[in-house]
Amino acid sequence: MNHALPQVGSLTSTFTQLLSSTRRGARLARLLAVTELRSWGVPQELTERAETVVAELANNAVLHGRLPGRCFRLTLVLDPPSGRLRVEVSDARGELRPQLLPRDNEPDALSTGGRGLALVAALADHWETVPHPPSGKTVRAVLLAPAPAPAPASAPVPAPG
Repeated sequence: MNHALPQVGSLTSTFTQLLSSTRRGARLARLLAVTELRSWGVPQELTERAETVVAELANNAVLHGRLPGRCFRLTLVLDPPSGRLRVEVSDARGELRPQLLPRDNEPDALSTGGRGLALVAALADHWETVPHPPSGKTVRAVLLAPAPAPAPASAPVPAPG
């Protein structure tokens, strides 16, 4: 199930993998995502953002979306012409939908949890939760590659004379 599937007639690349709903599975999701993105030639800045997003979403799938005997799914879809990367993590617990904590209910500075979705929201250009039939959910984050910096204008060359 570990495949990169180029779409016919397009430059889109897709990677999908089922992983065990364990801490080891979440760690493996992050490592596989980075390896795949590097093999696709994704810019370093986008790869680093995606690495954190995958880590947070996979950890949430393991901590909050786990059902005994059920895996979670990691999907990456890259559209190079648009510079758009879609990260999806699907789990079995559709009734538990992730929500950002309100500002007045943020975890205290010493708390070790409660910041994952805030990181996803800060790093992704858009994120949402959608149903994943028959009873699960998919948390989807879209990351856009930064626009390339314009080439510096060259100074005019003085005419000889």
